[in-house]
Amino acid sequence: QVQLVESGGGLVQAGGSLRLSCAASGLTVGTYSMGWYGQAPGKQRELVAEVNLAGAISYGDFARGRFTISRDTTKNTVYLQGNNMRPEDTAVYFCFARILRRQYWGQGTPVTVSS
Repeated sequence: QVQLVESGGGLVQAGGSLRLSCAASGLTVGTYSMGWYGQAPGKQRELVAEVNLAGAISYGDFARGRFTISRDTTKNTVYLQGNNMRPEDTAVYFCFARILRRQYWGQGTPVTVSS
């Protein structure tokens, strides 16, 4: 059974940093495309960043140049580092894993950036 468990969300002041973690079980990081979506209040879920099977990274518009994705295959974990955070980064961040037609989601971790 695949499980993706996010952690690291919470309250951060504008200009601050945080790191989200997505610990995977039931799959091996590096054999799935994995990444993060962000869902701001009242808006649809948007891609923040993704790392594919080959390790190639892509960023969505939501990243706004303030997020960096990485993965640690030894820990079976994917990370999302946010720097110089702004109030518009306030969202629930969801981890996902995808291969072919299968996609899995974490439960989401909320991030609030205070001005």
